[in-house]
Amino acid sequence: MMSTEPRGWRKSSRSAQQTSCVEVGRVADGAAVRDTKDRAAGYFTATTGQWSAFVGAVKSGRFDG
Repeated sequence: MMSTEPRGWRKSSRSAQQTSCVEVGRVADGAAVRDTKDRAAGYFTATTGQWSAFVGAVKSGRFDG
């Protein structure tokens, strides 16, 4: 479990003015993700390897409907 508080939160530039967005922040060994509309709900973290695998899957179209 990562104990470092996330920093450098940012929203994807592809989100534009949409309301269904997430933000990504940096943690010591990976990334943290939270809901832009409900930041108080907290966040989840992923290791660098997990985050890289997820980003690779998105880029390859794995989740396209």
